Amino acid sequence: MSNPPLILNKNLVVLARVLERLENSAVAVDAEQYRSVVNHLASELAASPHDAGLETVLRACPSVALVFENLHYHQEGLCRSPADAAINALLQARDAIALARLT
Repeated sequence: MSNPPLILNKNLVVLARVLERLENSAVAVDAEQYRSVVNHLASELAASPHDAGLETVLRACPSVALVFENLHYHQEGLCRSPADAAINALLQARDAIALARLT
């Protein structure tokens, strides 16, 4: 039994690459350009089926996965964040609050 071919949304892939380049740029990025890329990316993510192609893009592009997670937070919470990192952040915040209360 063969696997079905992986279908990728070309616009999504191009926008994902652009966002990754902006995120990793050593040069300051124009805020309006960044917003425009993220807005177009959000539209493509909304139009894309949640399939193997989308999962491939999300795994390959952490910045896109973060945008996807933020767009779906109201439905799924932090669905793509590793639980260990989230728990550690929660514990650090709790410790910082406790320390602040002591001072």
